Amino acid sequence: MALGNLKRYKSWFLSGGIIAVVALWLLSGQIGGSEETGEATDVTAVAAARDAVRVRTQSAEEVMRTIVVNGKTAPARIVNLAAETDGRVEYVGAERGASLERGDLIVRLDKRDRNARLAQAEATLKQREVEFDARSRLKSDSYVSEAQLQEAVALLETARAEVTRAELDLTYMRVRAPFAGALQARMVEIGDFVKRGDPIATYVDNRSIIVSANLSEFDAKYVNVDDPAEARLATGETVRGRIRYVAPVADEATRTFAVELEVDNAEGLLRAGGTAELRIPAEAVFAHRVSPSLLTLDDAGNVGIKIINDRGEVEFVVADVALSTSNGVWLAGLPVTATIITVGQGYVASGATVDAVPESDAETAVAIKGPEDAD
Repeated sequence: MALGNLKRYKSWFLSGGIIAVVALWLLSGQIGGSEETGEATDVTAVAAARDAVRVRTQSAEEVMRTIVVNGKTAPARIVNLAAETDGRVEYVGAERGASLERGDLIVRLDKRDRNARLAQAEATLKQREVEFDARSRLKSDSYVSEAQLQEAVALLETARAEVTRAELDLTYMRVRAPFAGALQARMVEIGDFVKRGDPIATYVDNRSIIVSANLSEFDAKYVNVDDPAEARLATGETVRGRIRYVAPVADEATRTFAVELEVDNAEGLLRAGGTAELRIPAEAVFAHRVSPSLLTLDDAGNVGIKIINDRGEVEFVVADVALSTSNGVWLAGLPVTATIITVGQGYVASGATVDAVPESDAETAVAIKGPEDAD
């Protein structure tokens, strides 16, 4: 009977023995490997303490660094026309804003006695010419002294000057456009009496406009007269021209140099007096094209970008924008081959050691991610 019970419970005893042996084996491994497990835990903790960032390694390309400054547009020339003789305005030839060619009439004064004075001056001139001829013939016969002959010469020249003055007075009664342009303002109307020096009109040269701006003392050395440049107007138009003026001396208050870009406006379609962004090619540099979203600020408020240096540490580089396009900004001053942090730059400090994950690895990991992982 006892033997039968033993056979009946034999399988139970066998299972219990196996469980006991496995338990003892697990306990021996836990005790003996505690030191190694501790070391592994420390390494895992250190690795977990490092921040992971996504990076992209790229090489610099040669681009033309562009100086970009804000400025304003203005007419190439502005002149204030004034009366050169006295008289009353009897005719107005152009209204404000009118486009004129050189020599077009703006205002005409009344003739008054100008024709009479011219006729008198011409008669006096003829008389002086006859007197001079007579004295010249008598001088050869010694009937007239040298002093008397020189007196006749002086009277003759005075008469000629009077004729010239009378002719100019007739010319001055007509105020004309000095060059092709537009009448900005007119200060007189028909019936107004003006004296010599009184303002008549403000006239502008709108057949060419200038874009004026101020350059820093660091950028001024790259700009010369006749250099090509372009400007983006407030209306969205982009115009091109050549530099016509660079100030030789900096402004004492701002330490900047004035510069002017001259743009052809023969058709008069461009309006002067608005804002503009002046773009001047400066020098060829090696730069990296990046998205503006990668730019960040350091503790001092400087705008820059974070990269991974040769020591594997985060390094902040102040942004030197060489060129700005619709496809991104080109930054100079970085290494020729730079590892740029593209994701996570806002969470790591300069000098920190991080785990750099290349963009290609991250994209591959996303691509092979299974549907069950996505869930």
